[in-house]
Amino acid sequence: MSLLLKDRVYTMQSPTAKRGVYPLHGYKLGLYRMPIKLEDPAEIQSIFQGLKNTFEMDMYADRIYATYNWIEENMPDPDAKGYEQVKLSVTVEIVTGEVVDIIYQIFSIEKFGDPQWVKDYRKKADHFAKMVIDTILRNTILSDKMVESLTSLEKISENQALIKLEELTPLAQIVPDAKPIAKIEKPKPAVAGKKQVIVRDGEEAIPGPIDIEYKDKMDQSTPFKTSTGNMVQTWGRVGADNKVMGVWGEFCSVDFDICVADGACIDACPVGVYDFFEFSGNVASTKKPLQINEPDCIFCLACEGVCPPQAIKIYPQ
Repeated sequence: MSLLLKDRVYTMQSPTAKRGVYPLHGYKLGLYRMPIKLEDPAEIQSIFQGLKNTFEMDMYADRIYATYNWIEENMPDPDAKGYEQVKLSVTVEIVTGEVVDIIYQIFSIEKFGDPQWVKDYRKKADHFAKMVIDTILRNTILSDKMVESLTSLEKISENQALIKLEELTPLAQIVPDAKPIAKIEKPKPAVAGKKQVIVRDGEEAIPGPIDIEYKDKMDQSTPFKTSTGNMVQTWGRVGADNKVMGVWGEFCSVDFDICVADGACIDACPVGVYDFFEFSGNVASTKKPLQINEPDCIFCLACEGVCPPQAIKIYPQ
């Protein structure tokens, strides 16, 4: 990654760093914070699929790992006496969410117990890590997000943003077709023998009431962070286009595919658990009563009692 990123890129030497990264003191840490969002499971899967033939890829929950391997030799002739080679690697971590952090650490060669004849290990590993980052930003859906961000923040045209992105990623390898559209599988039953979750893709809300066994019939999906900083758990949520919203809330549970957004629960709640939130493209309406203050619930059941389509189920703690 070129230093042209200026304020978006920095390196540090520190015993701790943001987002749960804990490098050992004295080792180099590169932390790149991108002003873009990556929350859709389909987009995360797209990056993984698009680069799996280029790098060694792993994916866990909210992060993706891209590993680049290379071989070091102590002499150019493999048939010569005393010839040795060692396989080395560097891993880049992409942390997804409301911002995208791209992180790598370069340790000293001694940490791995590798031969001392390896030359310029940290310099090479740093170069390869930046190459991996540049390749990711140039080829995957993150490139589209970066272009959109540059056009918005710097008030430039899309063509100018593309040129700027190329300048910011001088070490990128070109990977054809690295933006696959990932297919999101339908939610599978979490418990063997349970019925499959209903596929919901109509223009109107489906009939109620909420299925109180939704946790057994739907897989847990991507949580949603509210404006108050609370995380609302979701089940059966598919993608980010809101065609299948699933059930939101762990103990103030609302089936958003049943909800008709009349606001009765907002008026009934004495502690302000709910507030309207815009969901563009929603199957029933463009807004839903989101549980922005779910931890404040006093389990009075007022919202459950006034909901016309019976889309709410309160689970007293």
